[in-house]
Amino acid sequence: MTTDSVQSVNGVSQLFQLLRDGVPRTRAELAKSTGLARSTVAVRVDELMRMGLITPVADAVSTGGRPPSQFAINPAAKVVVAVDLGASHGTVAIADLTGKVLSERHGEIDIALGPEPVLTWLVETASALLTESGRSVSDVAAMGIGVPGPVEHSTGQPVNPPIMPGWDRFDIPGWVNRHIPAPVLVDNDVNIMALGERSVAWPAVEHFMFVKVATGIGTGLISDGHLQRGAQGIAGDIGHVQVARGADIPCQCGNRGCLEALASGPAIARALRAQGIEAHTGSDVVDLVKRGNIDAIQAVRQAGRDIGEVLTTCVSLMNPSVIAIGGSMARVGEHLIAGVREVVYTRSTPLATEYLSIVQSAAAENAAVIGASMLAVEHALAPESLNAAFLRA
Repeated sequence: MTTDSVQSVNGVSQLFQLLRDGVPRTRAELAKSTGLARSTVAVRVDELMRMGLITPVADAVSTGGRPPSQFAINPAAKVVVAVDLGASHGTVAIADLTGKVLSERHGEIDIALGPEPVLTWLVETASALLTESGRSVSDVAAMGIGVPGPVEHSTGQPVNPPIMPGWDRFDIPGWVNRHIPAPVLVDNDVNIMALGERSVAWPAVEHFMFVKVATGIGTGLISDGHLQRGAQGIAGDIGHVQVARGADIPCQCGNRGCLEALASGPAIARALRAQGIEAHTGSDVVDLVKRGNIDAIQAVRQAGRDIGEVLTTCVSLMNPSVIAIGGSMARVGEHLIAGVREVVYTRSTPLATEYLSIVQSAAAENAAVIGASMLAVEHALAPESLNAAFLRA
């Protein structure tokens, strides 16, 4: 491939990145923003039109003579598939190139069934949604999948996931690609929840933490605007940090005193049962709190304090501007967050907490599927992905 061809491909991609914000621009405005000649811009606009990635929109206001044409991203050019797999549920969605969810379907599926039954359900559900939307697998630009366990992001393979028997080192992208030939991005569910929450409520925040409190406890970390996965993909795994109050309580990881063994939904339910209160799941705890059960409220508040104890260290290490609390246990409302705030604001340094907001998730149960769609969109529209698409076209 010649140098001129490479430069042309890179230039088309550069022009498209400007238009990704959805703001319509004229050829003259694009030329001014890029410093390119109008004739060069015209050629690259035509190429993006041919690819279907941009579309003409309402003409700009004329300053005399014929009004100039404007162009903007065409969100319907392709679609992405977004998937949220939990311990006992799954959500599959179809989204456009802005990450807007067009259709979705929820189902009860046990992750412990193993990869092939779960992924078969995923592919069949995605195919049905594509058909209902009038799209085909060839329209899929990428797929984003969140799973409830640690993931080696570079390969998309789960690594020793505690609640996913049979999934260790399973090639999720390879298996899915036999049915839907598109790039497949796999990540830990709390990471994609962090991406989803930030895109919905905090797009301008560069230092952000999302804490999921459900069957397990984990954190998605965004620093300097970028998701932090760590060396082996387990950054933010605060559920297995030891808390002194629970030194004798066993955790499913094999250790004792883990935060998850004290403050997760099942752990709170277990503590209530020890007091003679009927509670077997996190949902039972949420129901008790909503009915005003004082013992349940106090147990949830204590769980918040335990989480706050670990987050105090995180605040010192990461210095976030916002901590959002989500997951199924966040449905208890302010009781959990009040416990977190009580400890974090008391024990952290004043400088670290002066502008720190600790809030309930705005995206709530939609955080994961929104984040999965954003993971897929960002990959599909990245310059290197577009360059490859232009070369194939």
